[in-house]
Amino acid sequence: MATATGLSCAGNYFAQPLLDLITRDLHISSTLAGLIVTASQLGYALGLLLIVPLGDVLDRRRLAVTLMAATALFLALTAAAPNGPALLAGTVAVALTAVGAQVVVGYAAALVPDAARGQAVATVMSGILLGGLLARTVSGALATLGGWRTVYWVSAIPVAVMALLLHRFLPRVRPTARLSYPALLRSSFSLLREVPLLRRRSALSALAFASYSGQITAVTFLLARPPFGWSEGEIGLVGLLGVIGVLAMTFAGRLNDRGYVQHVTGFGILTLGGGWLLMLAGERSLPWLALGVVALNIGQQAVLNSSQTVLYALRPEARNRLNSVFMTSFFIGGATGSALTAVIWARGGWSGVCALGAALAAGALALWALERIAAARA
Repeated sequence: MATATGLSCAGNYFAQPLLDLITRDLHISSTLAGLIVTASQLGYALGLLLIVPLGDVLDRRRLAVTLMAATALFLALTAAAPNGPALLAGTVAVALTAVGAQVVVGYAAALVPDAARGQAVATVMSGILLGGLLARTVSGALATLGGWRTVYWVSAIPVAVMALLLHRFLPRVRPTARLSYPALLRSSFSLLREVPLLRRRSALSALAFASYSGQITAVTFLLARPPFGWSEGEIGLVGLLGVIGVLAMTFAGRLNDRGYVQHVTGFGILTLGGGWLLMLAGERSLPWLALGVVALNIGQQAVLNSSQTVLYALRPEARNRLNSVFMTSFFIGGATGSALTAVIWARGGWSGVCALGAALAAGALALWALERIAAARA
């Protein structure tokens, strides 16, 4: 299941180390190239909102397999994009169907007892995270060998194979609700109104991911220019630093299962903010830049896993809808962070991006403090 989620989500990240290459090949502006990342996150958010809730009312295996097969098709279409707008459309389509990964995450949460849910979710989510991290490395290497289109052509094959394997091996889990599609969507929004903790955790995690997403866009532009002047393949290797964040997520999952959810959240936000201080020193220093990237990855994964652990325990019969609302907010935050970074980079440079990331992390910290105050008063 972790492998399936990783392959499904990888297509959302292929373009990130290739932005300069895509800009030159399709003759588009750096601002439009930066919006490719934003388009991917917005497409994913749309899929989370409109597709993931179906996991509560449909056969999850069939839904996951269908979405995986569609992702393979759209990866091939993206590879053939003749211009920037077509590439943006393909990026949105890939991201829209890649939410099959979140269907599988909810699937995993339903298969294990409560005491092991945090670790189970962390394990499957680690597939998503590794998929994103390794996607950047692999895309950089493949682009060096055959251009950016090669990345999308090659990736479509294992995704299609995984669709067949999911059909063969996933166990069946009965739907937990019987609702029409309009009623299903309405109930998702109702959860946001009815569950204060869902609102708080959605907003907190959206700010944290907005902060984290800024470095994904900015580091690519930074390393492609002097004094670094790295190639696409070299930039893709930066993604390997995020593996440390994945390891931290599995450790965080164990701590969450032991009752340290709030401690993990607070630690994650503080690490996220501290990472931007390290990043500020990394404008001309690779060691500081690397430390900053590691800190941002660790902080982000800790916040994400602790929030999911909290929310999955609320209403088991609405687990996919809870995840839909939460992850929609999460990726809207990421898209906003990427878009703001593209604008700030053009006007304020690296120091402006670092200030933006630190400010977003501070906002997340304020919301976490308010959550702790509300819990103390309850």
